[in-house]
Amino acid sequence: MKIIILGAGQVGATLAESLVGENNDITIVDTNHSRLRQLQDKFDLRVLQGYGSYPCVLDEAGAKDADMLVAVTNSDETNMVACQIAYSLFKTPNRIARIRAPAYIRESEKLFHSEAVPIDHLISPEQLVIDYIYKLIEYPGALQVVTFAQGMISIVAVKAYFGGPLVGNALSSMREHIPHIDTRVAAIFRQDRPIYLQDSTIIEAGDEVFFVAASQHIRAVMSELQRLEKPYKRIMIVGGGNVGGGLAHRLEKLYNVKLIERNQQRAIELAEQLHDTTVFYGDASDQELLAEEQADQVDVFIAITNDDEANIMSAMLVKRMGAKKVIVLIQRPAYVDLVQGSGIDIAISPQQATISALLSHVRKADIVSVSALRRGVAEAIEAVAHGDKSTSKVVGRIVKDIKLPPGTIIGAIARGDDVIIASRNSKIEQGDHVIIFITDKKFVPDVERLFQPNPLCL
Repeated sequence: MKIIILGAGQVGATLAESLVGENNDITIVDTNHSRLRQLQDKFDLRVLQGYGSYPCVLDEAGAKDADMLVAVTNSDETNMVACQIAYSLFKTPNRIARIRAPAYIRESEKLFHSEAVPIDHLISPEQLVIDYIYKLIEYPGALQVVTFAQGMISIVAVKAYFGGPLVGNALSSMREHIPHIDTRVAAIFRQDRPIYLQDSTIIEAGDEVFFVAASQHIRAVMSELQRLEKPYKRIMIVGGGNVGGGLAHRLEKLYNVKLIERNQQRAIELAEQLHDTTVFYGDASDQELLAEEQADQVDVFIAITNDDEANIMSAMLVKRMGAKKVIVLIQRPAYVDLVQGSGIDIAISPQQATISALLSHVRKADIVSVSALRRGVAEAIEAVAHGDKSTSKVVGRIVKDIKLPPGTIIGAIARGDDVIIASRNSKIEQGDHVIIFITDKKFVPDVERLFQPNPLCL
């Protein structure tokens, strides 16, 4: 596939890295020469210096015969204009744009279509992060929750702790513990490495366990791996930007929410916009302010400013004061693995959330959704099975007969309104939505090929 990426920032560079490894023809456009040089030295791709919204630049990038344009510059307006020009002048068939400003997002249905601004798929990083955090609050104790098949199926990551009934027991005993619930452990990471799963595998305290289940059974399965945390009530948010303000708005009807914003004018605006959130003007590193507002008693402290160091330091300070759980937003990928577990309960990378959404539209085969897991190390995919036994490598076959790459499992199948937790003898049918867990994302292209019908046989 020939793909043009506009923007060589963290999202554009990470997307390029993912796609280059899958034998795509990538051209990346940016105004920053040194950033482009670094990418060219590191990956097998073409670079072009220039403004991605200029017709001459898009022409030189190959927009006439490109399969897809992905506009992820830091400017919403540049991304929109680039999609308009690619559509009007070059007939580029697929156009994806990152749009961040809430003012545009609110009017997205009226703005973004072929008769207005011709964007096929809109990616809003702020909304993706809000959704990500909201699920963590909805399921206390989860490290990550991703949903598939229109919310019917979930893959959940949890840390196994002493006190969970299954901890110290073999995977084969799960059926005895929860006989009325269908679930499957998709992967276990022990000391940051995936382990080979068998029925005899013992779940140990400290294991990071990924399980797949119908969404209504999440809490029941979690209760087997750790003592269930009580539902959260008190939440403190630091940072009143698009993410912080949007998250507070989403939470304030259901929870007791406090928000700290260090820009006085922005704090005043938020106080007017948020009706059930208490907004404070101040610095989250001010221990007196945190003590005065009883930060030590909150159920969740969420630091989501645009300053990584400020987020990390304020979260560690509040954790030491006694907050039950701290969540931080971290822009720099190198920091994410460094801080999670060292006083920080959960570190979130907005780049990974954005990349997951982008890959859903870029993958080959009929891929409905893609979710990066374990901060990009693993991946979960929802793929639609097409064809029949003569044209497809999966349709009409049972799971144990499908040649899956190492560390890959078929976790669940959505068939109409039914959720089937896959076993070795589950049969895949035409039109099934199949949820696949891939421990090592380098095998993603192999999985995609499995789900691509052979056109020569159609």
